[in-house]
Amino acid sequence: MRFLRALLAWLSVPVLCLLGLFLCLARPFNPDNTRILGWAIAHTGRCLLGLERPLDGYDNMPLNRPTVIIANHQHNDDLFLMGDLLPPRTVAIGKASLRWIPFFGQVFWLGGNVLIDRKRSSRAVAVIQTTAEAMTRERKSLWIFPEGTRSHGENLQPFKKGAFYAAIAANTPITMVCAEAYRSEARGRLGRRRPVRLRVLPPVETRDLSSDDVPELMARCHREMSQAIHEMGTGEWA
Repeated sequence: MRFLRALLAWLSVPVLCLLGLFLCLARPFNPDNTRILGWAIAHTGRCLLGLERPLDGYDNMPLNRPTVIIANHQHNDDLFLMGDLLPPRTVAIGKASLRWIPFFGQVFWLGGNVLIDRKRSSRAVAVIQTTAEAMTRERKSLWIFPEGTRSHGENLQPFKKGAFYAAIAANTPITMVCAEAYRSEARGRLGRRRPVRLRVLPPVETRDLSSDDVPELMARCHREMSQAIHEMGTGEWA
């Protein structure tokens, strides 16, 4: 039963992306394409997995001004947990290899999202800088997994600097989305996934900060996210 649930959930992704391709072709690079598709994928996936996602603090998510959203990245199943949390006009940063995933890669690109090659760090920094300028000019928000890779349910990994430089350059707050540590294979009765709790923390303003403040800003966000993840794991729920 658990294998069937997971199979159906992941089979739904290319099907929904194929349908989303028509939306993206009708209005290419519209930043709300990703939000609509993310909502459909997340709700469908959670339904098929039998996954509950208690959510706390979504009222902290800025909906009427740009923000840089950072989230901890544990498994591919994060797509089902967080895909429907994007505020209006949000684009995401993803690794360049995503473009080769059938249907998903194409709608990711046509959704106005940003693909970067992390092996070419100077190029990646330039792309993020350009994205920050677009955030200001086009009033977009940006979603980034600052760890740069999956943690597989382990401790929060060190952050890369791109998200923080982008927030300061665009003069936008940083909004932190925290998922409690979970194992993607953990199942309950009838193969249903065990609930995974999420918490959105209050935005951290970057007004009056400069690039010199990036290390301190990174440390603060890492500390606050680590604390929230730990609290959820010990059953402390605001």
